[in-house]
Amino acid sequence: MQILKLNETISFMSLRIPAMIFSGILLIASIASLSINQLNWGLDFTGGTVIEIGFDEAADLNDIRQKLSGSGFDDAVVQNFGSSEAVLIRLAPREGKKSSELSNEVIDALGIGLDNVRRVEFVGPSVGQELTEQGGLAMLVALICILIYVAMRFEWRFALGSVSALAHDVIITLGMFSIFNIEFDLTVLAAVLAVIGYSLNDTIVVSDRIRENFRKIRKSEVEEIINISLTQTLNRTIVTSLTTILVLLALFFLGGALIHGFATALLFGVIIGTYSSIYVASLVALQLGISREDLIPTEVEKEGADLDPMP
Repeated sequence: MQILKLNETISFMSLRIPAMIFSGILLIASIASLSINQLNWGLDFTGGTVIEIGFDEAADLNDIRQKLSGSGFDDAVVQNFGSSEAVLIRLAPREGKKSSELSNEVIDALGIGLDNVRRVEFVGPSVGQELTEQGGLAMLVALICILIYVAMRFEWRFALGSVSALAHDVIITLGMFSIFNIEFDLTVLAAVLAVIGYSLNDTIVVSDRIRENFRKIRKSEVEEIINISLTQTLNRTIVTSLTTILVLLALFFLGGALIHGFATALLFGVIIGTYSSIYVASLVALQLGISREDLIPTEVEKEGADLDPMP
C-alpha cells in the first residue's frame, strides 16, 4: 500500500481545538438536559396498561391512532401483534384509573365490542425500574469489556481514547433525546448499544491504521502520522457511513412510528460516531502522548547471538 505524501494529507489535528470546544459544548448541553429534563421514558420503563384487540380483517393502525388521539390518548403506542388482524395498544398510567376503566375508554373510542378485546394487562413500574437498571448495567459492562480489549489489542492510550469516544457518543445521543423530549424505550436502548458497536468498529479501523503507519513511517511526527492515517481511512469511513445513513433514512421516513425512535437514535449515533472516531479517539491518544515506541514491539535478542560462530 502506497503511503500518502504529506501534501496529500488532510490536517485533521489542526482543528483539534475547535473540535474540543464543539464536543465540550455538546457534552455540557447533554448532561445539563439529562440532569434537568431527564429522559422521556417509554412504557417499557414506566409501566402502563397493555390491551390486545382482535379484528375480523386487517387493522388500519393510522386510523386507530387518530381515534385514540381524539379521545385524549395521544401517547398511545399502537402496533400489530402476530398478525395484521391483532393490535396491541400500550397506554401510560393514568392517576385514579384502573386498567379495566382504560380498556373501556379505548373500546368506546374505537367503537368496537367487548368480544374484540383479547386481553388487558397492567405492567407495573417495578418491571420498568428493573429494565432501566439492567439497560444501564449492559452499557457499563460493554464499555469495560471494550476498554480491556482495546488495551490488550493496541495500547492503553488507544483504549482510553476508544472508551472516551464511546462515552461521548452515548451521552450526546441520550442528551439529544432529552433535549427534544423524544420517547426513550427498549428499541432506542437497542439502538444506543448498536451505536456503541458501530463507533467502536470505526475507531478500531483508525487505530489499526495508525499503528501500521507508526511502524512504516520512521521520520514523521506523531501528529503527522495520525493525519496520514485518518486520511487513508477517510474513503472507507465515508462509504460506510453514507450507505448506513441511506438505510436509516429509509427507516426514519418509511418505517412507521414504531421504529421512529430506533432510526432516530441510530441516524444521529452514526453521524456523531463518525465524528468521534476522528476527533475524540485519536485526539485523546495524541493528548496522552502516544509515541512510536509505544506501538513498536521491542526486539528480543536471541540467546547466544553475540557468540562467535563455530569454525
